Amino acid sequence: MIIIAFSNKTSKILPNILCRRLKHVAPIVPRDDKLILFQFVKRGHVEKMVLHMRDIKILKTHGWKFVYIDGATVPTDFNPYTTYSCVDLTKRAIGIRDWRIQTPWALYKNLHK
Repeated sequence: MIIIAFSNKTSKILPNILCRRLKHVAPIVPRDDKLILFQFVKRGHVEKMVLHMRDIKILKTHGWKFVYIDGATVPTDFNPYTTYSCVDLTKRAIGIRDWRIQTPWALYKNLHK
């Protein structure tokens, strides 16, 4: 299972201009008994944060939206440090290769199909 977290807040200038409804996306991958959130900072810099279910509830109260993908696993060739955006990072974690998905809102709509 992979959890995809969407937020409508960001401190970056470009996503505030280009992205309409949702501004940021981050994949959450379960490893052992922990949840690891891959936070895209800039190209070549990805922070890994350890979360618990309590943290997910806190993020929900602060406006984050979550999409749960059951049965999905991270590809074996997943390298988060070669991505160029938060959407690219999430698409690689899920295994989506559609070039038309460039914003968090487009990814959100694609996952809800």
